[in-house]
Amino acid sequence: MPFRGSLTSRDQVAVYEFSWPAVIFIPLVAVLVQIFIPVRVRFLPIIDLPLMVTIFFAVARRNPVSGCLTGCAIGLLQDLFAGPSHPLGMYGIALTIIGYMASSLGLKIDVENPGSRFIITYVFFVAHQGIYYGVAHGLLRQVQQWSWSHVAISALANAVIGLFVFKFLDRFKER
Repeated sequence: MPFRGSLTSRDQVAVYEFSWPAVIFIPLVAVLVQIFIPVRVRFLPIIDLPLMVTIFFAVARRNPVSGCLTGCAIGLLQDLFAGPSHPLGMYGIALTIIGYMASSLGLKIDVENPGSRFIITYVFFVAHQGIYYGVAHGLLRQVQQWSWSHVAISALANAVIGLFVFKFLDRFKER
């Protein structure tokens, strides 16, 4: 019998749902922590909790439309609190694209494995930074600084912390 695709059928892939309070409060808490905690702790601005929450919801639901909507909502919420000098929609665009890519990838690979979670978070952090830079520089003609070393180190920190964040957020999954 010839091989006809993946070893896991679409019906065998676990798709998770979340309660409405979890869908509302987890992103809200992530954005508020992102805003208020870095003021007190110096190294924390490199950690991007809204991005991690977007990736988590997108790969758990495995639905590209829901990944886009989740990324858009979290990104726009992050834009609202970013301040008047920050153009509205920058995080919304970047997180919408990341939400789509993460949910599409969640259909193809095992996203419950800590190794794959680490790699996914690392790659999507770099992609998020690249999308944000591209939109800011290309569309808005803003002067942006790009440092591969800073992005790589920040992605590594986010990937490590993402393992703990994902493990914590696993508690809110419902089948």
